[in-house]
Amino acid sequence: MQKMVRIVKKSEERKSDIVKAAGHLFETKEYDKTTMQDVMQALGIAKGTIYHYFKSKEALLEAVIESIVDMNIEKMKTIIEETQGNALEKIRAVVEKGNLFVHNRDFLEHLKRRGNDALHIRLLAATVIKEAPLYAELIQQGCEEGIFHTDTPLECAEFILSAIQFLTDMRIYPWTKEDLIRRMHAYPKFIEQHLKAASGSFQFIVDQLNEMEGMKQVN
Repeated sequence: MQKMVRIVKKSEERKSDIVKAAGHLFETKEYDKTTMQDVMQALGIAKGTIYHYFKSKEALLEAVIESIVDMNIEKMKTIIEETQGNALEKIRAVVEKGNLFVHNRDFLEHLKRRGNDALHIRLLAATVIKEAPLYAELIQQGCEEGIFHTDTPLECAEFILSAIQFLTDMRIYPWTKEDLIRRMHAYPKFIEQHLKAASGSFQFIVDQLNEMEGMKQVN
């Protein structure tokens, strides 16, 4: 009889498998209906294994959120590499094609419906922290091309992303529709002033934000 060989995976590979399985279950079965036992059964692992990496289901959810942000960052990098043109054209391509909400809509909408505001804020913060350096590189490129003019590209990226991520989020600020539209239409000028870019350079932001907000309202 052939002896069965036990497959021992490396720590990071095992952790990644758990996060992927949990993400799939959270999306298809929903977070509230998924148990740690479900994840263990999906992977065929022991209780001690999953709790070695994640002390609770909430900790596992945080890891899933982090993985979503990381995947979006990789998508953004690919878009930047594949886009021909100057820094402004690359920023536009990233904004239009690399939106995290669009590509993970079902899961993130379910997260919001759970009423877990703390995790929602962490998602927004993680997005700003990880996206800002990428945009800072593009801003620096734009400065070298003479399109933008700033000595603080990273700080500009952080301020701009924070304003867009948080001030358009209706779960954080109870804006009226008119309040939201007013702020959205102010963003192009706000960004252009921060980067000292030509007037009208970032008008495309308004169209993208309108699309994002329209998707958020559809349930």
